[in-house]
Amino acid sequence: MTAALTERTARDRDTAVTGEDVRQALGTVLDPELDEPITDLGFVRSLEITGTRDSAVVTVHLRLPTSFCSPNFAYLMASDSKDVIAALPGVAQVIVELDDHHDSELINAGLAADAGYQGTFRHEAEHSLEELRWTFRRKAHTAAMERCLTELLRADPTLAEESVGTVRLGDLPAGRTKDALVRRRQAVGLPTAPDAVVLVDHEGVPYPAEKVPMALRRARSTRISIDGNAHFCRGLLRTRYEGSGNDQTDRPEGAEPADYHQLLALTVKEIHP
Repeated sequence: MTAALTERTARDRDTAVTGEDVRQALGTVLDPELDEPITDLGFVRSLEITGTRDSAVVTVHLRLPTSFCSPNFAYLMASDSKDVIAALPGVAQVIVELDDHHDSELINAGLAADAGYQGTFRHEAEHSLEELRWTFRRKAHTAAMERCLTELLRADPTLAEESVGTVRLGDLPAGRTKDALVRRRQAVGLPTAPDAVVLVDHEGVPYPAEKVPMALRRARSTRISIDGNAHFCRGLLRTRYEGSGNDQTDRPEGAEPADYHQLLALTVKEIHP
């Protein structure tokens, strides 16, 4: 690259898409199992912007805590990363590569060809990505539901577990935890009116009083699993990649990703052989 071209490219970068633009976009991409942004988890290894003001080329490398992380989760995060960056004004080309994973070569080839999940894994793709998304949206809703009801129980020690089965959204105190639950209900298509019952199954059906304690315990197990896995994966990444802890951002106590990131609705690309 000539000195003149280098100078022009640097000048164009002042008004083109910036690294901060890309990082904010990547902040909307969640690890589906951990329900946290990949930027906060430290999964973004590097990013580079080249090209011109109106035709930027963005290259991003992702890393995961282990080489054997689930291929469908890995593909989902990499594909979503490519989609949100491609949507930025002035971006002409996006290259997203997953490093040090046992399926890196396959996943990176599929991303480069825009083959979609099923087009990439073919007979190994047992389910579509949309099915996977719905599974984890429901888990995130379950965890948010449990957080709200556990807050009520902690605030009033005389409150019996059986009684929380009749708690409605309008009964919850205003705040971050309630706001997160409302967003999660919207994501899975459940009503968000003040008279909507909080503790419901995936179809929105409330539990009879005798089944409320067990339903709450199952919800608590889901929430603890999500929080515990996130903590474990953060530690694994720091062990695997020296210095990666500097790229991690801890989620505030009780907070959800949407408290500090705008979550984007994404369209899944699929190519069937």
